[in-house]
Amino acid sequence: MSTTGKVIKCKAAVLWELNKPFAIEEVEVAPPKAHEVRIKIVAAGICRSDDHVVTGNLVTSLPVILGHEAAGIVESIGEGVTTLKPGDKVIPLFIPQCGKCSVCKHPEGNYCVKNDLSKLQGTLQDGTRRFTCRGKPVSHFIGTSTFSQYTVVDEMSVAKIDAASPLEKVCLIGCGFTTGYGSAVKVAKVTQGSTCVVFGLGGVGLSVIMGCKAAGAARIIGVDINKDKFEKAKEVGATECVSPQDFKEPIYKVLNEMSGGGVDFSFEVIGRLDTMMSALLCCQEAYGVSVVVGVPPNTQNLSMNPLLLLGGRTWKGAVFGGYKSKDSVPKLVADFMAKKFPLDMLITHVLPFEKINEGFDLLRSGKSIRTILTF
Repeated sequence: MSTTGKVIKCKAAVLWELNKPFAIEEVEVAPPKAHEVRIKIVAAGICRSDDHVVTGNLVTSLPVILGHEAAGIVESIGEGVTTLKPGDKVIPLFIPQCGKCSVCKHPEGNYCVKNDLSKLQGTLQDGTRRFTCRGKPVSHFIGTSTFSQYTVVDEMSVAKIDAASPLEKVCLIGCGFTTGYGSAVKVAKVTQGSTCVVFGLGGVGLSVIMGCKAAGAARIIGVDINKDKFEKAKEVGATECVSPQDFKEPIYKVLNEMSGGGVDFSFEVIGRLDTMMSALLCCQEAYGVSVVVGVPPNTQNLSMNPLLLLGGRTWKGAVFGGYKSKDSVPKLVADFMAKKFPLDMLITHVLPFEKINEGFDLLRSGKSIRTILTF
């Protein structure tokens, strides 16, 4: 029996209060409106950015359905949708690509002005919601809300991908892998024979290492206080790993000494202000490039001396690895299918969707790299 044009009742993980577990609830998912798509989610990754909402570091309206790293199949389309049809395999995009704004038209820009990340309105592009639970409207999260068996997204926030791709793996291209890998190859533009340092060896940090290796870096130093992560980091391309807790002096000084005066490229993939500063300071002062990849706490600011940049250091940031989402995601999936990079190494746990709270416990305890929820 066709569900097109009808409200679908399904299970979703709803966050009702901060710092509380998700509740698996029956929700009602309205049909897509014009230029929208309803997707049946097949697999979703658990990302630290979702946890930032749970802890209040990222502020959005509650109740909310989180999740933004996923893959699924189009169930139905709204009026005017031309790039997708029911049955297509897709990846929802938390950074849309409208194709019309000044950012989308700029060759280097990817932070489309239609994104919901800078303001977290909790709605789709038309300012309304498609989820209801217990008679109450439920907010969307950065236009995706993938911790639900069905979700509705705007057409500009969906990429059609290879029909043969394994959704339980390529879902990582929806955030973690792409964010890390692109930060190295596209944002920093890591060079052959260079020395790189990566702060934070979670799923995104490991993807940065893969990008540095693919770009031909000669030396890749991983930094983390959790030494259990060192083995996996070396497996994906780190040449050595250090823990700041093993040294009396600040880690940036240790890295400066190790690299003979500062590294060529550094990446902060944690989202802490102190490590962002360390990443900047360990860069060579005349030509080092430091990239902020981790999402910082919502209301905190960094103060720094501009002299740190005057010598020629570059300090930059990017979302989603600097990639234009709708254009790049299908190509990255094709590259994965052509075995240009692995994704299996990033997946440590696979759990049924109903065990989402267990998956977040694994993330918070540092026992997982990426947990994939299957629906």
